[in-house]
Amino acid sequence: MDHDRNEDQNPQSEWLIVIKKELEKAGLDNEAFFVRKPCIYRVPRYLREADWRSYTPSVVSIGPYHHQNRHLLPMDRHKWRAFHRILDRQNHDFNLYLDSIKELEPKARGSYEGEINLDSNEFVKMMVLDGCFVLELFRGIKHGFEELGYAKGDPVFSICGSLDSIRRDMVKIENQIPMFILDELFALQSVEGHESGMLASMAITFFAPLIPTDEPLLESRAVSQFGPHPLHCLELFRENLVSKALILPKRAKKLWKRRLSRNVVGKPTTQVTYSVSQLRESGIRFRKRKTDQFWDIKYKNSVLEIPRILIHDGTKSVFRNLVAFEECHPECSNEITAYLVFMNNLIDSAQDVGFLHYEGIIEHWLGNDGDVAALFNGLCQEIVADLNNSYLSGLTDKINKCRDDRWSTWKADFRHKYFRSPWALISVIAAIVLLLITIVQAFYDVFSYYKPTS
Repeated sequence: MDHDRNEDQNPQSEWLIVIKKELEKAGLDNEAFFVRKPCIYRVPRYLREADWRSYTPSVVSIGPYHHQNRHLLPMDRHKWRAFHRILDRQNHDFNLYLDSIKELEPKARGSYEGEINLDSNEFVKMMVLDGCFVLELFRGIKHGFEELGYAKGDPVFSICGSLDSIRRDMVKIENQIPMFILDELFALQSVEGHESGMLASMAITFFAPLIPTDEPLLESRAVSQFGPHPLHCLELFRENLVSKALILPKRAKKLWKRRLSRNVVGKPTTQVTYSVSQLRESGIRFRKRKTDQFWDIKYKNSVLEIPRILIHDGTKSVFRNLVAFEECHPECSNEITAYLVFMNNLIDSAQDVGFLHYEGIIEHWLGNDGDVAALFNGLCQEIVADLNNSYLSGLTDKINKCRDDRWSTWKADFRHKYFRSPWALISVIAAIVLLLITIVQAFYDVFSYYKPTS
């Protein structure tokens, strides 16, 4: 009997029991990951450490990740104002909204990476308040905030005030709620009927000022080019930017899905490794491409056509969050990352930015051209991407081949030295004429010397 008791208390047996329990827990975790469909992520540490401000909301929290941040709590009273205005306008009881979202709670929780430490009531309340707040902003931009019953010059629900900061917060990767939550709330309060694509259209109109071009997409065209069920506002905004990429052959699109390698030094890439100045010396010319798709770069006959891009003080944050989503979401392709790496390689200095600005390719509202160069260089510091199969890989192969061609380099160097201005051209022509005259003169001198006298 004592022998059996001692065996049960054997440390080796207790160790095996602990391992068995951990394996059982791991099995449950594996099953849970099959059920969960995360699409809203926390920013990876290696990205956050480089620029945490770009990923942290400044005025409003949307969703659970920043729900209790103290500096964002003042906006909660405005969320309650939005919910009250909706209930009053629709003549609804608040329980209708809570009950509807309660049914979607498991699916909503599964949309987030990691566990959400909120009880059921708190989580549902947060989804309702945040969702109604977002919808009021969408509707206010479309119909006018005063039409919705808000005072002129309202600090939040007006075209002035903190709206720009709110808009930027709403495309941050950690500051999202699932689109199906917005869709459910929109259906409950929609007085104009719940037509397919209407919510996406309103969202695109709301986020249009963040599009890095001065020629935003027409919302009717944009909505028709991606599916009716975007994951959240950030993905919808991204799909609006790159929607034309969807007309590429499906096989080609699959080739450059998920081709990123995180922090792998020395990973091969076919991205351009030459700056604007170096490419110009190789005979490559730059031209503004006339399109509203800023990423749609073309190269033909030594001419690199790059669409116009508009840089403002919110551009860095927008691009960082788009890249973070492309890094985190397994089903997301890498158009934005490939474009930024391409532009980063082109821009080495303020002089490169100045030339692209002169050509109408870059327009910016920053302090100087050096700030723009620092922006592009900083965006790609933490990304070491394998972009051999990106949408730009074929184009960059052609550019690199042209740059490495010695004959092209010699011709470009000759043009740069002797044909950079009309006066230089005149000097070259005069030198050639003088050389020809000298040759002819020498010929006649030699001819007259050897010609026999008559």
